[in-house]
Amino acid sequence: MSRRAKKGTPASAAARPTVTVCRGCCCGTPAKVPHLDHEAQLTDLRTRLAGVAMVRRTDCLDACERANVIVIQPSAEGRKAGGRPVWLGQVNDSDAAADITTWVENGGPGLAEAPGILDLYAFTPSRRVRQELED
Repeated sequence: MSRRAKKGTPASAAARPTVTVCRGCCCGTPAKVPHLDHEAQLTDLRTRLAGVAMVRRTDCLDACERANVIVIQPSAEGRKAGGRPVWLGQVNDSDAAADITTWVENGGPGLAEAPGILDLYAFTPSRRVRQELED
């Protein structure tokens, strides 16, 4: 998300973290991750984070080797407090998704400490990929 709210985006949406869930060519497909109900994972995130964060689905975050990828972007307040987007890969079980949900409910990047277990999922994508998501 850019530093300012996009046209047509309610101001309250900019005040919330954004959870971007990759569901493109690799992430979200049984061919790559056969044991996960991908739609149920996305539905659960949307249900649990309703009113707390904006949850959006995207076609591809270009980190296919780390399927399933979820990016947590800080709220405006979180960014002011030093929070930056956190990229998580191989989010392929309900426990990991629950840890993400709890963290975002508590404020997300910049406002709440991420559960330590999420360090196992965190990675740094290429600069080009990060810029594309933020644009």
